[in-house]
Amino acid sequence: MPARPALTNVFALCAVLLAGVAARSVAAQSGAPAKAEGAAPASAPAQAVQATPVLRHVVVNRYPHDPAAFTQGLQYLGGGALLESTGQVRASGVRRVDLKTGKVTQSAPTPLADAFGEGVAQHGGVAYHLTWQHGVAFALDARTLREVGRYHYAGEGWGLTGDGKSLIMSNGTSTLTWRDPKTFAATRTLRVTDGGQPVKNLNELEYVQGSVYANVWLTNRIARIDAKTGNVTAWIDVSTLAREASTTATRRGQTLTFDDVPNGVAFVPERGTLLLTGKRWPTLFEVRVPGLKVEPGAAARP
Repeated sequence: MPARPALTNVFALCAVLLAGVAARSVAAQSGAPAKAEGAAPASAPAQAVQATPVLRHVVVNRYPHDPAAFTQGLQYLGGGALLESTGQVRASGVRRVDLKTGKVTQSAPTPLADAFGEGVAQHGGVAYHLTWQHGVAFALDARTLREVGRYHYAGEGWGLTGDGKSLIMSNGTSTLTWRDPKTFAATRTLRVTDGGQPVKNLNELEYVQGSVYANVWLTNRIARIDAKTGNVTAWIDVSTLAREASTTATRRGQTLTFDDVPNGVAFVPERGTLLLTGKRWPTLFEVRVPGLKVEPGAAARP
């Protein structure tokens, strides 16, 4: 989710409180049953709770990433090219990036200068770009990144991906919304739960082989969500990547703050891997994760 522009004392306090809430949320998502009204006495046998598995990832490549990029959206376009969106007021935009070098090859600012840019997803020759609180999605020509249209939606905009037919959007709640690319109208909503508990703060998204992978804001976890049921079928813990990114940043004289969290998930079909990074991270990681299939000769999603 978007971080806020400047850290005042009040904001820092709010951040600590939010982090505490997020930590409690993650604890709930780990499989611990919630206390319910009318629960059986302590002497009664407790019902077993099946914990959602945590997948072990393996880093296969590391690439440089712009440490100034407050990453909000990430998509692999094929041919070693990435589509990335960045946030922060008067610093938001959409860019094409060379995967191997991390260099920006093309960029355009978010069309509204005072808007906080959010997720991005390319579909049918158009790059759709969300804003956090303006309720506006921009349609950009995928080749030139020039604006070709605008759509309006209620509520906040966070992450964006597509399943080949529809766009899929998050808004910071536990609900994902499917949208028509031609009109941006909502066509379906899906409540995301883990063990029956809602998973809030869904942020950057990537649709892969029937599942939606979602960064959860203020945590080091990525949820793998069944796109049909909304159930979290697995978690990916990227704490080790976050620590490495922070260590690398420190060595380069950069300090990552509490809001420089993991954000950015992209699928590389020809290798069956995920590209993972974070806000202002100096590194983009390519990882192998159980369950992902290689798609030989697969073209990048249009």
